[in-house]
Amino acid sequence: MTLQHFMNEAMSPWMREQGPDNDIVLSSRIRLARNFADMPFPIIANQEDLEQIRDFLKKEYEHHSFQEYENFEFASIRDLSNIEKSVLVEKHLISPLLAKKDGAAATMISTNEQVSVMINEEDHIRIQIYFPGLQLTKALKKALEFDDWLEEKVNYAFDETRGFLTSCPTNVGTGMRASVMMHLPALAMTKQINRMMPAINQLGLVVRGIYGEGSEALGNLFQISNQITLGKTEEHIIEDLESVVQQLIEHERKARTRILEQSGMELEDRIYRSLGVLEYSRIIESKEAARCLSNVRLGIDLGIINNVSRNILNELIVLTQPGFLQHYAKKTLTASERDVLRASLIRERLQFKE
Repeated sequence: MTLQHFMNEAMSPWMREQGPDNDIVLSSRIRLARNFADMPFPIIANQEDLEQIRDFLKKEYEHHSFQEYENFEFASIRDLSNIEKSVLVEKHLISPLLAKKDGAAATMISTNEQVSVMINEEDHIRIQIYFPGLQLTKALKKALEFDDWLEEKVNYAFDETRGFLTSCPTNVGTGMRASVMMHLPALAMTKQINRMMPAINQLGLVVRGIYGEGSEALGNLFQISNQITLGKTEEHIIEDLESVVQQLIEHERKARTRILEQSGMELEDRIYRSLGVLEYSRIIESKEAARCLSNVRLGIDLGIINNVSRNILNELIVLTQPGFLQHYAKKTLTASERDVLRASLIRERLQFKE
């Protein structure tokens, strides 16, 4: 089985909604790691154990709905093509680690793509829920409600002292990773983000690239998340993360204002040159495309560019990734072929500004 209808649109439906502080915060995510109490964890489980877990979740939840999250589609990772797996990673519906697994690894995704469940990744269950903008508290509430719904039929591995038990000790306790995706071009331009990262790490948080651990901050997109899961409640973790995010938002806005005041013409030139590259290039590499998209997005947020929708930029960030390009072409492409198609799709999409 494939998840074909999840492949056709670069933007998930929930991404089209407006969220608080969405000029800087693209999304908020809650991820919960859970394991079955009476089954070996994936790191030591045999194939039969993992297949039993996968088949149970498929039987109990495929095509079911929870509140507004309707009709969960189920797919085994081994049944997906490499291109399909790449697209799901690029849309943040599954992790790069899950995409590399076969055997009993699987996923369930709601129709609006706001909730996805990764099965037999590092843990038996990893729940992900997304909201647009800065909405960590709302995302946590919904994630815990969904978690309770699953727990009606699943006996979780839980210790009264330690909390939820997970394959990796760093997830023991709440089993929660909360994160926000932030667009921080001004802090990157002024090099302030490099000075801030050590201070953020000292607060028990981590700054990563667009696809999490080990990935680059393409297009000045940074993922800020908690590292500590033990010894704090979910609510306290959210409070700490949101406090730092609010400070980053304030610093980014001040940096944008300062650049505009001190180097306004140079900034406009940078933004319009980037727009020109996107509108007229015949060949463009992914890093250059991401850099130009970041500059144009900044121009939109500052009111310098008024005839390009912010949503177009959000869409193109995903649409220009390797998996999506090859899905669009319906074949495997070389890097050079992807660069040509990337430029063509950007030109085509920018003809329709709204």
